[in-house]
This record gives sequence, C-alpha cells and structure tokens, in this order.
Amino acid sequence: MSQAPALAYAEGPRMTGTAPEAFARIEAGWRPEPVETTEFVTAAPSQALSGIFDQPVVVAGVGDALPPVWHWLHLLDRPAQAELGEDGHPRDGLFLPPLPDRRRMFGGGRFEFHEPIRVGDLVTRRSEVTSVRTRQGGSGWLLLVTLRHEFFVEGMLSTTEEQDIVYKQPDAAAAAPRAAAESRAAAPPAPWTYSLRPDPTLLFRFSALTYNAHRIHYDRDYATGVEGYPDLVVHGPLLALALLELPRRFAPARTVASFTFRSRAPLLAPDAFVVSGVPDGKGAQLSAGQPGAAPGITGTVTFRQRLSRDSEEVT
Repeated sequence: MSQAPALAYAEGPRMTGTAPEAFARIEAGWRPEPVETTEFVTAAPSQALSGIFDQPVVVAGVGDALPPVWHWLHLLDRPAQAELGEDGHPRDGLFLPPLPDRRRMFGGGRFEFHEPIRVGDLVTRRSEVTSVRTRQGGSGWLLLVTLRHEFFVEGMLSTTEEQDIVYKQPDAAAAAPRAAAESRAAAPPAPWTYSLRPDPTLLFRFSALTYNAHRIHYDRDYATGVEGYPDLVVHGPLLALALLELPRRFAPARTVASFTFRSRAPLLAPDAFVVSGVPDGKGAQLSAGQPGAAPGITGTVTFRQRLSRDSEEVT
C-alpha cells in the first residue's frame, strides 16, 4: 500500500504580485522537503498497459521484471476530488509551486536503470526538487522545475529518474491557439517503426491507468476553449512510453541502460502518429510525430554492452 506523505496536498500560500515578481520569489525561496513513498508492485497495471499498446502481456506474475519506465504505473498520487483545481490537477501539493492558476507541461526526462523492478517488490521512491529556474519565453514567463526520484528495492538503487516540468500562467498559455507542427521533408524509412492512433478512448484509458485527471487529455471543450489547443492532447508520459516500445519490440534481447527524452511540441488526437527509431549498435535515436512534420518528442536509449552470453555492461 502506498505510504504517501501526510502533507502532500496541504494548502499552501500562493504567490501574488506581477508575474516577474512571483516567479522570482518562487525561484529564490521555494524548496520543498524531500519525501519517501513505498508500495508493493503488482502485475495488473502492466497488464493493462500492454492492452493499451495492443501487445501481449509481458508481466504476468511475481518475479517478472517491469519494462523500463513502467514504474510510472505505480506509486501514484491519488488526491481527493475536493483537492483538484479547474484543470483536473491538484490545486496544491508538496512538489507543486505556489504559482497562481498555473498550467503544467511535461518537458522531458532522464533515466538510469541499475536493476529491474519486479512484480512483488516493495519499492521505495525518494523524491526531491533539485532545480527551480525562471525564463521568459515567447508566450510569457516560465517556471522550470526538475524533480529527482530514486527507486530502491531492499535498500539497493534500482532506477534513477529526473523529470523536467514546465509551468506557466493561463494568460500566456491560452493567449492564442497552438500552431501546427512544423513541416519537414520526408526522412528515409527508419529501421524501427510502428504507428499509434491516440483516439479519445485510448487517452481516457491511459488517464485512468495513471490516475491523471488533467482535462486536456479527455475534455475537448476544456482543451480547446480554455487552454487553446486544437484538440485533445496526448500525454507526455504516454509518448515517452511509446518511444520505449521500439527497443522492447525490435531489440528484445538488449537491456536498456539509460533513456532520455524531450517533449518538443504537443501531439493531438485523433490522428495516428508514427514512432520510429534508428539503432546504432550502442543504442538508438527515437522520435514520434505526425508524418511529414517535425517530431513532437525525441529520445535516446543506450544499451548495456554484451560481454558474454550471460552478462552485459553499459557501453
């Protein structure tokens, strides 16, 4: 059972004043305390994610290893309904900056995989804010927050993760409809490729599986009328997991040692997008996007180098 920190959703003071003043105060003084959360890993969430990707079940029972980053299906935050804001996210939280009417975007992440997490493991996640930065972009002021998570099984470090989260205020977020993805010349066919159609049903199922109530993923009126998107938005975590389907499907004998990704532009429902990868022996370059357009997300995996039939080390 998850042991969430008691103050995870405590009401906190909100910053006031002009945008530059509020952002500067958060950058200078907002440093929440690290927290730990513990939970037993079960097989059901991974079985459900296999179905979302239309793939055979790979995690059937105790002892089976989770594919890389599938730990995102566990140790979830589960706030009460009364604690949610208009956008579906919690209004306040230990790792949510005290920015009035903030809008949240998943910017990217970095992972190192030391040992697999398995069904039946008691996993402890240690989480902390490691960086808070402000920047003025083309759409207004941005707050860039980096979270670091370390996952331990029986005291041994299993996975290290860093998440880059971007926050902005609604006047900047909804000032104008999002522009269409930049077009580009057709690239040569990638050795690894498959397509995924993010229709509303798929987006709803992934939201339910990850306990993500952000309305841009299932409420089209809100996504278009309030946040200014042309349609429902594909989850950043879903796109990152879609990238990792490439080595899982096309290089199943290789072990992923690290993974990085960067969100570059929103991908929208319901048109299918193409997920493609170019392996280079040491790893692969990955991307996903609409055909003929710049990718909405890019990533890189590295493999462990094979030393013998039964052992590997990081390249």
